Amino acid sequence: MAGQDPIRVAVLDDYQRAAAGLADWAGLAPGIAVDFLHEPVPRAEAAARLAPYAVLCLMRERMPLDAALIEALPNLRLVVFTGGRTHALDFPALARAGVTVCHTRNGEGGVATAELAFALILACLRHLPGEFARMRAGLWQDSIGSVLDGRRLGLVGLGRIGGRMARIGAAFGMEPVAWSPHLTPERAAAGGAALVSREDLFRTADVVSLHLVLAPATRGIVGAAEIGLMRPGAVLINTARGPLVDEAALIAALREGRLRAAGLDVFDREPLPVDHPLRALPNAVLTPHLGYVTDATYRMFYEDTVEAIAAWRRGAPVRVVEPAA
Repeated sequence: MAGQDPIRVAVLDDYQRAAAGLADWAGLAPGIAVDFLHEPVPRAEAAARLAPYAVLCLMRERMPLDAALIEALPNLRLVVFTGGRTHALDFPALARAGVTVCHTRNGEGGVATAELAFALILACLRHLPGEFARMRAGLWQDSIGSVLDGRRLGLVGLGRIGGRMARIGAAFGMEPVAWSPHLTPERAAAGGAALVSREDLFRTADVVSLHLVLAPATRGIVGAAEIGLMRPGAVLINTARGPLVDEAALIAALREGRLRAAGLDVFDREPLPVDHPLRALPNAVLTPHLGYVTDATYRMFYEDTVEAIAAWRRGAPVRVVEPAA
């Protein structure tokens, strides 16, 4: 490809500066130049910053591509996103622009997310963030915690991750119950939980953990009414998607002490703004969307991304998302 400009590839939102070392990007050469972008690209700057690139490599939903932005990227020919699905891309607009869209395998996200959810549960019930801070400040015991044994675990959603949550909860001696819009008693039992009504789940669970896919029907599915049903001292855990929960209603409940705590790994806006009110609430245990962030998952994501670029360049793309998706 002597004399030709290289195909420019942008690996977006590489927060941990990990992508370069987790796959053989050099194997794409010659003719391909890869840039790793470590900071989020502000929406106002996205068109100008991304215009030179023919290939965009996206980490989950960190960088949305809507129709207006796609139209402003005339050089774009390939998008590779990590995981099996995303709501952050305008697939019809990409198809109209002649852009090929590929995805990676899912990685170990189901396992990792369930484990993080239980870390958040334990952090909430044993007041771990506050006690960590007190130990570093030279102080000693301040809080009184609670155990999981004998508590009711309410699972909103009982798919791959919810089913794993049920099994882990049972191992802790918890009573797993579940609800989702189309869950049947038979499927609930197969997933290791008892089916209850939506109202009963929120009214009786000591820990409510969310494991639904974000869709128009599930956006805001946990609102002021559901939070109002939760018993004093209950804990809400969200490792799925931030917009499943009415954020304003949750903040109000935490401020007023109507919930013991919330363990949140996902938010309406990500990265979470520095001045966001959740950051100031002592009963909000927050992690920065770590559910799927493990070494094995990242390695799979980036190896699959390199494979997708190489296959596209050969004219035989893999794991293609069809325009109708």
